[in-house]
Amino acid sequence: MYNFLADVVAVVHASYILFVVGGQILILSGWVAGWVWTRHMVFRTLHLAAIGFVVIEAWAGVLCPLTAIENRLRQTAGNNPYESSFIGYWIDRLIYYSAPEWVFILVYSIFALVVLATFIFYPPIRTKH
Repeated sequence: MYNFLADVVAVVHASYILFVVGGQILILSGWVAGWVWTRHMVFRTLHLAAIGFVVIEAWAGVLCPLTAIENRLRQTAGNNPYESSFIGYWIDRLIYYSAPEWVFILVYSIFALVVLATFIFYPPIRTKH
């Protein structure tokens, strides 16, 4: 059961990363293609907040809560952290890399600056419902 829950957390983690990275790709594509939906205020604000959270964690030296939860679940299941099922294994391979901490801080910070610049130069708009 704990391995399954750890896999669920890994899927949520991968989805978060996909939202941040894929969202930025869609926003930039929308800017070029003129897609109005990529300027939706809620989407853009959530996107900016998502990368902002990652950058704050990195600069503060805080372990990602999703990583911590996944590790705890795997340990409770009797495994070592990052030891997982088939699904967990492949998701972990996609989202975890080995590099010095400063590399991640730099990459997250640069990516956040790109998101912020996009937010400023291709700003979200309020839509009427």
